[in-house]
This record gives sequence, structure tokens and C-alpha cells, in this order.
Amino acid sequence: MRPAFLAIASVLCFCMFVPLFIISNMKKAIAISLFLVGSLSAVAQKKDYKPVIISFYNLENLYDTVDNTLTNDEEFLPNGPRNYTTAIYMDKLNKLATVISQIGTEINPDGPAILGVAEVENDTVLNDLVRQKLIEKRNYKIVHYDSKDIRGVDVGLLYNPKYFSVITSDKLFVSLPSGSKDAYYTRDILWVKGTLDGETVHIYVNHWPSRSGGEKRSAPGRNAAAQVCKNHIDSIAKLEPNAKIIVMGDLNDDPINESITKILGAKPKAGEVMKGGLFNPWTDMYKKGNGTLAYQDAWGLFDQIIISYPWLSKNQEGLFLAQPHIFFKEYLVENKGRYKGYPMRTWDGNTYRGGYSDHFPTYLVMLKEVKEVKKGF
Repeated sequence: MRPAFLAIASVLCFCMFVPLFIISNMKKAIAISLFLVGSLSAVAQKKDYKPVIISFYNLENLYDTVDNTLTNDEEFLPNGPRNYTTAIYMDKLNKLATVISQIGTEINPDGPAILGVAEVENDTVLNDLVRQKLIEKRNYKIVHYDSKDIRGVDVGLLYNPKYFSVITSDKLFVSLPSGSKDAYYTRDILWVKGTLDGETVHIYVNHWPSRSGGEKRSAPGRNAAAQVCKNHIDSIAKLEPNAKIIVMGDLNDDPINESITKILGAKPKAGEVMKGGLFNPWTDMYKKGNGTLAYQDAWGLFDQIIISYPWLSKNQEGLFLAQPHIFFKEYLVENKGRYKGYPMRTWDGNTYRGGYSDHFPTYLVMLKEVKEVKKGF
């Protein structure tokens, strides 16, 4: 008998781009998915696929409780305005580990092979996170660099060495245009080159400048970050024309905004993507009213994972895109107060709400056909 995850992956190959978790009309979406699984299972028995999960999660202010004199972390200290104690920190870590332990496990019990993260203070909090009991057996490793962001928050990458190994990495500095933000510095972009199940891939983890100060005023900052990312992608493409590229992060823009459609040049339809181009699988989901965060009772889909052309063909020996998902569980949704119906955040002002994050995670299911090994006589 085949492993259960291979059987599920076989069905997924025939259910492309039908998300299993959709925020609006969720019950109907799940029912459709179950129908597809049942009706196509007989056909899907012909091939087996190995699934790999690629994910991103904004961890919402994951700070330790130690004062860093080089950054503005005073509000996240035991004697700060939030009374940020060790007990709160440990609860926060456990809450995040709970979510990470479940992302994509209906497809692959190992969960994310790669998990990009944002709003982390340093490598200490990442090391504390991967040691949480719910995920420690996955043996996650980390890639992290400190950036000059005034709040001291960075991006990082967690990876399961069972699936991924690092070749090299670097941070890409983003220079903010004058007047686009009050701050002088933003988060660096993390670039990691490695092998994912034997294939060379390039991963960019982003947290572009926020919309504070107004969407229009702050847009040049996000455009600048997008341009830094695009320039680096282009430099890779000159050396590796068929490079498999992943651009993930909290982009603080929706899939239809200029930074993504014009500067990155990400297309909303797979059929529109040319060699050397990028595909954004989140556009249709966003246009249907789904999102990863809410502001003033409107959903935004800032947390995206964008991929390059070589991921799109199903007729290849390597990994290819099967489905995009927003990780949505009822326990992640606020059930009371002014943020009712939003992602259950960690903080309500300076009051510890005890939630998870003000963003939902996203993930892609990638599949690789498992070839049957012919036995000799």
C-alpha cells in the first residue's frame, strides 16, 4: 500500500488551484475539495507524487525579553508598556509552534519543508521557536541576518534538512526613497540559494515597507524593495536562465498593486507567464475577497509566495506547483471585540490578547512524480 500522503498528492495533481481552505464560504470550498478527491481518486491511482510544502508566516512581533540598545525594542521588555514577560514570550512561542505544526500536514505530515518568516527580532527567537516541542522533531535549521530596521525586526528562513540544504545566502539592502517613510531604514531582503529535494532553488524572503503614513505616500518604499528583489532575480537569470525562484513575504501590497504587477512583473495567470517571468497564484483568490489580514473591515492579501516559470510545467522530473493555500483554522480567528472576524492577534493595543498573529500563513503545495523503480529479473 502506498503512503497516505502519496495518495493525497496523486489527487492534488488533478485538482490544480482549488484551495482547500478559503476564508469566505469555507464550508462550501471544503465540500467541493472532498468531492474532487472522491471523484478523481480512481484516475489518480495511475501516478504517485511526492508533496513538498513551501510556506510563509508573519509572526507578529516575535521579540525576546532582553533589551537591545541598538534598536527600539523598549515596548517588548518586562518593564515596558506591554509588560512583556518571559511567561508571555513562552506562550507566544507555543502559539506559533501550534500553527507551524499544522501547516500543510493534511498533504504532507512533515509540514513546511521551507518556511519564510517576518517580524522576528533576532536569531535567538528563531532558535527558541524551532526548539518548541510541537515542531522540534522536524529539526528545523535557520538562516537569519540582522538588518537596520529601527524596530529591530528582520526576516528569516526555517528549513527542514530532510528536504532542503543551503548552498549560500546573503542579505539585500533596500534603500528607501526620500520622503516615502519617516524611518531611514527598512528590512533587508533575505536571499538563500539551496537544493530542495535535489533541485537548485533561489528563495527571497521579504518584508516590504508598511503602509503607515498612507498607501500612496509609502508606495515608493515598496516599489524600491520590489526593484531590489527584481534586480537580483535578473542577475541570477543571466547565469541560470531556467532558475527555480521563490519570492515570498509580507509585501504590504496586494497582488494587484504596482510593486508586484509592474516591477516584479508577476502575472496573475499561469498561461501568461513567459520564460524568465514570474507567476502570482494569489490574484484570483484576492479578487474573490479572500485575504491574510484585515484592516478597517477589508481583507488584504499581503502574504504571498510568487514563483518563476520553471515551476509551472507538470511534465517534468522536478517539483511543480499544484495548489496555493491560505492556512485558515477557526481557532486563528478572533471571536470577540473590535477585531472580531480578523486573524486573532497577539496584542490589542498594549494588552496581551494571547492570539497567534495578525496574519494568516500561506503555503504552496509542490509535487514531484515518483517513478516506479523497475525490478530486474
